[in-house]
Amino acid sequence: QVQLVESGGGLVQAGGSLRLSCAASGRTFSAYAMGWFRQAPGKEREFVTGISSSGRNTDYSDSVKGRFTISRDNAKNTVYLQMNSLKPEDTAVYYCAANRSPYITTVRTPTSYAYWGQGTQVTVSS
Repeated sequence: QVQLVESGGGLVQAGGSLRLSCAASGRTFSAYAMGWFRQAPGKEREFVTGISSSGRNTDYSDSVKGRFTISRDNAKNTVYLQMNSLKPEDTAVYYCAANRSPYITTVRTPTSYAYWGQGTQVTVSS
């Protein structure tokens, strides 16, 4: 069992930055690829970015590529999402999730995730 707790969300002006953290319980964090998803009001949950268990491989949606950076610290059981140049359309609840696989190949598929956090709200004002 893995429990995930996100933090770092908040209100920021367009063009600003935020750093989200996702702390995981359990001793097997380093075995999982991790992902960040987001869900805006009235929209489906969408993939944002993912990272392999080792941290060597990453994947980004086109909408955030070049602005967001995912990283992980397996010694601290934590995955991070650095968000720069934020836009109002980035407003959403952001969720981290632990994948059943260690590999980057499945990170875009929501059903490949075994554990989800409760989410943290990110609001970007124009």
